[in-house]
Amino acid sequence: MLEYKVVETSLVTDDALEGILNEWTAAGWHYENIQFAMREASKRPAMAFVLFTRASD
Repeated sequence: MLEYKVVETSLVTDDALEGILNEWTAAGWHYENIQFAMREASKRPAMAFVLFTRASD
C-alpha cells in the first residue's frame, strides 16, 4: 500500500523548497511532484504543495 504526504508552504523560494525536499526525503519519503498555486496579479507563486510517497508497512 502507498502512503502520501503533502507539505504546504507559502514561502516559495529555492531555499524553502530545498529544505522541504531534503527534510522529507531524509525521513524516507520519495519526492513525487510540486504543485504551485498562482496569484492572478503576479507571476510568482503564492503557495506550493510538495508531494511525497512511501510504501506503508
